[in-house]
Amino acid sequence: MPKRFLKRYFPDFHTLRTRWEIRWLGRLLENPYLLHFNRRSVAGGVACGLFVAFIPLPVQMPLAAVLAVLLRANLLLAVALVWITNPLTMPAIFYFTYVVGTWIIGSPVAAHAGFEPSLHWFWEQFERIWKPLMVGSLSIGFVFALAGYGAVHLLWRLHIIRQLRVRRNRRATRPHSAIENRQN
Repeated sequence: MPKRFLKRYFPDFHTLRTRWEIRWLGRLLENPYLLHFNRRSVAGGVACGLFVAFIPLPVQMPLAAVLAVLLRANLLLAVALVWITNPLTMPAIFYFTYVVGTWIIGSPVAAHAGFEPSLHWFWEQFERIWKPLMVGSLSIGFVFALAGYGAVHLLWRLHIIRQLRVRRNRRATRPHSAIENRQN
């Protein structure tokens, strides 16, 4: 993962501390490693963001921020990756997690009942789907978090190996120094 690319699009530490959205974290934000772009913090931020993205709660961004602070992961990536579940993708993602949850629990998928704009209808449906939805969401979130964590470590390692090969090839094709030329 190129650090320069990531640093170009994310704010610095002092700019972030003045934002009202996360100022409530207070002293927890004093850890400068929350904004570092090294392999561990980026992988942790990706894992936090992906895990929280699949939890069907309206407080995903603050939850991702708190989780990133507690795990000393990259705060910006954790909060940004929560937006995988946005208003366009939420219905499909949460239906998928619901189906996975019913498969894990072993319960049948609830038959679609017609929509009624009433609180009674909402609570009746919620009572039927909350358990499979949460089990599926936590399971899928955990799987995606592990996959994201592993993918960042793998891609970062491949990037470093490539850089080392390029450096080694550059040294091998570089003309010999003046001292070596005089000895020959």
